[in-house]
Amino acid sequence: MNEIIQLPYLEPWNWQQFHRHFALRLLPGVERLDADGYARTLRLGEACGWLRVRAQADRPALALTLSDSLQQATQPLVGQVRRMFDLDADPQAIATHFASDPVLGPLIAANPGLRLPAAYDPFEQAVRAVVGQQVTVKAAVTITRRLVERLSEPLQDALPGLEMLFPTAQAIADDPLDNIGMPSKRAQALRRLAAAVAEGALQLHVEDGADALVQRLCELPGIGPWTAEYIALRGFGVADAFPAADLGLLKAPLWGADGISAKALAGRAEAWRPWRAYAAIHIWDNYSKGAKVG
Repeated sequence: MNEIIQLPYLEPWNWQQFHRHFALRLLPGVERLDADGYARTLRLGEACGWLRVRAQADRPALALTLSDSLQQATQPLVGQVRRMFDLDADPQAIATHFASDPVLGPLIAANPGLRLPAAYDPFEQAVRAVVGQQVTVKAAVTITRRLVERLSEPLQDALPGLEMLFPTAQAIADDPLDNIGMPSKRAQALRRLAAAVAEGALQLHVEDGADALVQRLCELPGIGPWTAEYIALRGFGVADAFPAADLGLLKAPLWGADGISAKALAGRAEAWRPWRAYAAIHIWDNYSKGAKVG
């Protein structure tokens, strides 16, 4: 019997936000989603396995279960899962920080449980971000699914619906990525990113700060500030990451019919530090309620 690990959090925290987030981006075979839980395959060093979390109705905690193959890696995985589901945030402190902002204050007060969903694997998120340049979320997921179907490796002793591991950086770097639905220029950018990670030339971490990661990413051809900031936000859950040029942020209904310019938004966002990513989450939520999600 796999041990169940309790991961407590400060309320409010809304499982439905995470369910919507994963449902929109789900990679079948790599991820599985049901009414009250999420599961996925993963690599951790040389080990491979799966994790599963379930929302609990009777307590403010997520229940985490790990495959037998990952029992020796409980501590780092607990930290990563807490980051994925933003379980260490203090919603009261965040709401207080934004309370005086005339636009965001009311949004956050009305929905203080919104958190910052992050990826398990920063490399996987970087792939998703590059694939998602200038296309809808739905189109990006379709292309990423093709990538998984072509290049994934099988997971042994898998749960039903979790039979595949997300492709390695080396596998993506080595594949021509033809007939996958991406323009050739973007496919080449993705291959260069994967090769840099596989060779160790690009370090995907934020140990020296998110700005340093953004700078490293922007040095690669085909990766600009939006992609780099989005990777910091979604790949690492960096609380102050802010992709100011994101269309959803610029066209959210709260700005009125004409939206807002990236320059003006970046200027306004200075007052939201060090929690600009939470501002982004609430603006995206406003956008999704007033327009089709892009």
